[in-house]
Amino acid sequence: MKYIGAHVSAAGGVENAVINAINIKATGFALFTKNQRQWKAKPLSEKNIKKFKEYMQIHGFSKDAVLPHDSYLINLGHPEDEKRQKSLEAFIDEAKRVEQLGLKYLNFHPGSHLRKISEEECLDLISKSINLAIKETDSCIFVLETTAGQGSNLGYKFEHLAYIIDKIEDKERIGVCIDTAHIFAAGYDIRTKEAYEETMKKFDKIIGFKYLKGMHLNDSKAKLGSRVDRHHNLGYGEIGLDAFKFIMNDKRIDNIPLILETIDPSLWAKEIKLLKGLECTNT
Repeated sequence: MKYIGAHVSAAGGVENAVINAINIKATGFALFTKNQRQWKAKPLSEKNIKKFKEYMQIHGFSKDAVLPHDSYLINLGHPEDEKRQKSLEAFIDEAKRVEQLGLKYLNFHPGSHLRKISEEECLDLISKSINLAIKETDSCIFVLETTAGQGSNLGYKFEHLAYIIDKIEDKERIGVCIDTAHIFAAGYDIRTKEAYEETMKKFDKIIGFKYLKGMHLNDSKAKLGSRVDRHHNLGYGEIGLDAFKFIMNDKRIDNIPLILETIDPSLWAKEIKLLKGLECTNT
């Protein structure tokens, strides 16, 4: 089974994310557990937590189907100690929110060196930050997202993520999310069956499918290898629909959340139906 959904709004209370997912006929979803553009937020109320769990149960959502995303402000590889510590504290807070909601994952972008330190130094700082976060939390699995490599962002090579994973002390608490637009912009082609299989072969060899905990399904406005992060709606960009047919029929990608972050939310219900229709077709 594949859990298909979108990154829905949690405005007005985290429980509303469940309702917004139901409204687009999703079987999975992503959300921010706090305002993604602010460092601090009020703690989740007992009322919100209770409602979220009730709605999850009523509407039949598994915790395996939900992929919360952390704040865009967080940079676990920041070259300045004070700013990295600020990021780490916010990161731990978000992980604790995930645990309060009875969820499993916290999806995040690895970090950026800001052209002040080397890639390896930044990767070491990211790894150290994750290990510290693991020690301060109980169960949250931290899910590294592949990036497009725009600016000074790391995570655009499978090797970057493998390097981080290798340094994580508790391997049960780390995972990876593949963003299709990001890997395409980073130079990993998935447009043909041959290209898709080659890219997935590289992923398995360098990282391993056992670490794959989710995917973001996005077409790309940017061209292959451009290192530019520009999402598009499915079938409207440079990737095209075939890649999503390959994903929907790949058994290695079962039982994880497949999340739309495409640019027109009014099309999400249509895109979810499209993805479901691609499953079990000839590839």
